[in-house]
Amino acid sequence: MSLGRVLLDKGKMAIIKSILEDVPPELGYPSVEFEGPYIVIYVSNREALAKYPQLAQHLAKKVHKKIIIRVQKEHRLPPSEAREKIMQIVSREVGLDPIQMYFDDHTGEVWVKAEKPGLLISRGYLVIVLAETGWRLVPVRKIPTESKAVNDVINVLKTHSEYRAEFMRFLGERIHRDVIFKNNYVRITALGGFREVGRSAILVETRESKVLLDFGINVGAADSPGKGYPFIDLLKIDELDGVIVTHAHLDHVGLVPLLYKYGYRGPVYVTRPTRELATVMIQDLIDVMKKSGKYFPYGEKDLATMLVHTITVDYEEVTDVAPDIKLTMYNAGHLLGSAIVHLHIGMGLYNIVYTGDFKFADTRLLNRAHTEFPRVEALIMESTYGATLQESRTQAEEKLIEIVKRTVERKGVVLIPVFAAGRGQEILLVLNSAIEAGLLPKVPIYVEGLVNEVTLIHLHYPEYLNKKIRDAIFSGQNPFGGDHVIVVDRPANRADIVEDRPSIIIATNGMLNGGPILEYFKLVANDPNSALVFVGYQAEGTLGRAIKDGAKEVPIVVENKVETIKVQLEVHSIDGFSGHSDQRELVNYVRAINPKPRRVVLAHGEPNATDALASILRRSRDVRQYVEEVHAPSLLDSLCFIIS
Repeated sequence: MSLGRVLLDKGKMAIIKSILEDVPPELGYPSVEFEGPYIVIYVSNREALAKYPQLAQHLAKKVHKKIIIRVQKEHRLPPSEAREKIMQIVSREVGLDPIQMYFDDHTGEVWVKAEKPGLLISRGYLVIVLAETGWRLVPVRKIPTESKAVNDVINVLKTHSEYRAEFMRFLGERIHRDVIFKNNYVRITALGGFREVGRSAILVETRESKVLLDFGINVGAADSPGKGYPFIDLLKIDELDGVIVTHAHLDHVGLVPLLYKYGYRGPVYVTRPTRELATVMIQDLIDVMKKSGKYFPYGEKDLATMLVHTITVDYEEVTDVAPDIKLTMYNAGHLLGSAIVHLHIGMGLYNIVYTGDFKFADTRLLNRAHTEFPRVEALIMESTYGATLQESRTQAEEKLIEIVKRTVERKGVVLIPVFAAGRGQEILLVLNSAIEAGLLPKVPIYVEGLVNEVTLIHLHYPEYLNKKIRDAIFSGQNPFGGDHVIVVDRPANRADIVEDRPSIIIATNGMLNGGPILEYFKLVANDPNSALVFVGYQAEGTLGRAIKDGAKEVPIVVENKVETIKVQLEVHSIDGFSGHSDQRELVNYVRAINPKPRRVVLAHGEPNATDALASILRRSRDVRQYVEEVHAPSLLDSLCFIIS
């Protein structure tokens, strides 16, 4: 027997012994399994569980691990009986769908769709159903028009249920192995997204473990691996303990499936909304690359493999990802489900906070980024707008409403290119609010493209949104909809839509580099009564950037021929809707974070933005009181911190 196996067994046995000391004897003869980051207790006497509703929480506090209680297979009701029993137990108010129940025999879980899934938790139905049937409820929100992405994810997990159960057991042994080496350093290596925007990737190493923070693609250079991909050749994929993804934008998640193409079979940690949004964004990227005829290194099979290995994490839930690393995710305020990552390394000897992309200000959609952490030694922070001050959200909204009002008055069409995730939903909220307040007339708002699927995912996960929007969804409203909001699912109608004046058209792609918005632009570009309003960043080399910079004639491919389109409609750009923090907010975040970091590492910004922010932080008298070093590393740089 190897030394590693002896140490592993010793550590596991100590945990098992500690757990079994506090498991009531009347639960039968429990077995304890290590499944991924969780410790699962399988009991035989399910009825007795009703007496101990807080047992899992008690044991979790004792061993500092995530505990799940399940019932042994032979003591569960058959699915047909369990379905009937669940419908008897659960109140009609919950809106449980008896048809859409999936029983997973390998895990003892039953996925249920409910109109009010929160009631299953708040009213104690999870424990009651487990005790009465032996099945553990996994609630999924049911909405009138369900998200294809949510259902696709569920179907993938169903199809690969047996493999996933085996994977979780294998992963459990890897995560809960004993530490062989006493930690004395933490090293971070910039594999992508430093002194540039795009292809974010950071390798975090200790003597015991290796985890990857994000693994994105620079979409603008997707057909050029040297510029579009992180430095994947520096990774030893078989040594990775896990990949942690902050959010679903492609520059942070777009190349994770490539790791599986190369043979990685470890976990990816994300929030639940990020899992669904990433599925949509990556599938769209695959489709776009196929249609363009360009080479792309992975496909749908690799995306499915990624999903099978994905583990979801709730905000503020401590999760073991390696024997010496605990992960906690917090709201980043950037995108639905976006997360600030806290890594607790070496029994708390070193703590890293990685912001990913974040917004340190409240928006109509999300609460501002989280600032309170158990401990912080190093802060890795984005610097996208480190040299820029944005107009306020209020100013941005007022400007948008004024532009729309003027265009509507002259019977024009307002074209708003949006990014599918985040920006599209926020613009809908602004316009709906303005119409409700009487600031705008009730004109048709046509919405086309990926933004519609992403909006459905927002409706599935209201608990991740700010209180006003969350409460509206909980009460049965759709804050993104209305009888004036028209979902376009038949592209052939576009010519008719632009003749319905006045109107507003919201569509993807946000930079006019394709997608339905480009087709609408072709139809109204020569109309001086209409307006094109950019509400997001326009990258160099995109059609949107050329038009924003004042181009009056632009080349566009029409039926495989290049045509010159005259730009005669009004063109406006509003910068205040960004999901990134501007320079003022970035500096304020460093001041607000608690406890105070000793080191700040700047990522995700062009050189001028990163250098400007670094200079301000180094000169700031109050920041200098606690920040000893401000780093602005280049690609392939490593920073090593010795710990004791």
